[in-house]
Amino acid sequence: MLQLGAAIIGTGFIAPVHAEALRRLGRPIVGVLASNPKKSRAVAAAWNVAKAYATLDELVADPEVHVVHITSPNRLHYEHCRRALEAGKHVICEKPLAVTSQQTAELSVLAEKRRRAAAVCYNIRYYPLCLEARQRVADGQIGEIFHVTGSYVQDWLLYDTDFNWRVLPEEGGPLRAVADIGTHWLDLIRFITGLEIERVCADLQTFWPLRLRPKSTVETFQGKLDRPREAEPVPVTTEDYGSILLRFHGGATGCLTVSQVTAGRKNCLRYELAGSFGALAWNSERPEELWLGRRDEANQLLMRDPALLAPPIRRFASYPGGHAEGFCDSFKQLFRAFYEFVEGGDSQAPPPFPTFADGHQEVVLCEAILRSHQNRRWAEVQAPRFR
Repeated sequence: MLQLGAAIIGTGFIAPVHAEALRRLGRPIVGVLASNPKKSRAVAAAWNVAKAYATLDELVADPEVHVVHITSPNRLHYEHCRRALEAGKHVICEKPLAVTSQQTAELSVLAEKRRRAAAVCYNIRYYPLCLEARQRVADGQIGEIFHVTGSYVQDWLLYDTDFNWRVLPEEGGPLRAVADIGTHWLDLIRFITGLEIERVCADLQTFWPLRLRPKSTVETFQGKLDRPREAEPVPVTTEDYGSILLRFHGGATGCLTVSQVTAGRKNCLRYELAGSFGALAWNSERPEELWLGRRDEANQLLMRDPALLAPPIRRFASYPGGHAEGFCDSFKQLFRAFYEFVEGGDSQAPPPFPTFADGHQEVVLCEAILRSHQNRRWAEVQAPRFR
């Protein structure tokens, strides 16, 4: 069987996570493309990768590359995905897939036309207990879903001296906290419940309308480690916080809070599903536990253990109970599902990963959330449209 070779575009915070997950799966990394040739060479040497690409043209023309992992800044995703697909490569792209729904729709159509596997890296789906939660909902164990509540909160942009390209709309898009972390929560809830969101009502806040940009580049999550000695004030319009009411098709309701200015919360995603038979809840900072709520019997705390999970889910838990699996393992499981799908050779089979269509719907949701905030009213979520 042909060994699928991977190339990684980007070298920031999440790129080494992709590289590590690929190596844990035994997948060869052919090369890396950074923002300039010098940096490509430095990262290739640090990662012990054979090829340091000087240009995107060089990468997409390489016949040894079958899958392109895109971890570049948001504004570059559309071009990088388009070029990779046009060159006949399979693609795994970090979220957001692109910064407008027109771009994401075009990419979804292009992937379909080229018959290429195309995934968006919503890795949180692949925590074993999130997969277990989905299975329990599908099996009817919590009954009809009444409402969903939750949050995704961090503190890495708490101070006005915290700065990163993500705060700039020309780099990351008009939404920040919602697009950067809120979309993970929204995708996860759509995945677990099988419900689609039809309307949103959003209130967004920017607590630091001016941030201090250091003269040197700051990688994601690194700014809080060192205070800049030389910095300039920069106007910021993207949101630090958001509260969003949700209406799902079928009548269920929900509420999501997102924040990147909550002190002490490093990377905390939480959700609770309330159903007619029971409830369940999960917290990414305690990923080994799934809380199961009951009215007429004792509540339960299910610990991640392959022996206790539903049979279809056990393959996504690599280690025995008590041997913790977390953030990096979720990437490993997503990539495993993706590469096995490609090797299976059946492009008509249901993809076992979040697709470009999912990435498109997340951007459509973001656009509705922004409209709601700007107009100070409920906004309808458009049905997916491709051309």
